[in-house]
Amino acid sequence: MRDAGPRTPSQMTDFTLEDLDAIVAARAKSADEKSYTRKLVNKGVAKCAKKLGEEAVEAAIAAVQQDREELTAEAADVLYHLLVVLNVSNVPLRDVMKELASRTGQTGLEEKASRPPE
Repeated sequence: MRDAGPRTPSQMTDFTLEDLDAIVAARAKSADEKSYTRKLVNKGVAKCAKKLGEEAVEAAIAAVQQDREELTAEAADVLYHLLVVLNVSNVPLRDVMKELASRTGQTGLEEKASRPPE
């Protein structure tokens, strides 16, 4: 089920986004013909982004329906597909985490106001 390298979820007591990111990276480079990640990455960023969008919509619908179980499953799909999009776009998760960390020193409204106008 997994490529060499990252630990499997059953081996982890504290599964992190970094763990999932390592699994995505390994599977993206895998020669395993049965790897969904590999097949998705090989289809390019547009297909990966489309899947991310679909999963985000499904998560939003589950939230509106107040279906906690479905929202949990869809949130996992969103995180996975986001990491796939980051991988195929060559954006390291650590850069995203660094960006998030830089925002913690101000309120969300202050951060939003500091952005250049669209």
